[in-house]
Amino acid sequence: MEQNTQNTALLVMDMQTRVLAMLPNTTALISNVAKAIANARDKKIPVIYVTVGFRPGAPEINMNNKSFAGFKERFADTDMGEFMKVHPDLAPQGGEVTTIKRRVSAFAGSDIEVILRAYGIQHMVLTGVATSGVVLSTVREASDKDYRITVLSDCCADGDEEVHQVLTTKVFPRQVDVLTVDEWNKI
Repeated sequence: MEQNTQNTALLVMDMQTRVLAMLPNTTALISNVAKAIANARDKKIPVIYVTVGFRPGAPEINMNNKSFAGFKERFADTDMGEFMKVHPDLAPQGGEVTTIKRRVSAFAGSDIEVILRAYGIQHMVLTGVATSGVVLSTVREASDKDYRITVLSDCCADGDEEVHQVLTTKVFPRQVDVLTVDEWNKI
């Protein structure tokens, strides 16, 4: 598999310290995502960070949204700046873009499409938490928007390991390339 790095970007999605804290063990995940980021930087592939976040009081959350409604009350007193901080081992460097999304997909409520167009991106390499959340939603939407997509299976995680396995081995391969970080780094 040959890769044109001219139109490729690595998306680091929801790798926020507080989001990662919801998973039981993130040591390997953080290490793998750090490898992917280093590879992208070495190859001059843009690294774009996508975080989930809300304004104070989370006015963007509608109580009809089953996924987010339970968080509205919890977010009432949350410092969103702290909540949106990317894990320090994965943090953006100067000049790297961070976009804030308001829902599950990287596209929902963010300016990611504007950024991707500005960079001329046609191929997205995805990392993220959760596999059944941001990764799945972004795969589906990006596929419908005709992007070429690679998911780094060991740079994604889910609270349910079986769901992660089903998505990365049975569902995603129908629409995207699924590689490990080491396989991607060799391209």
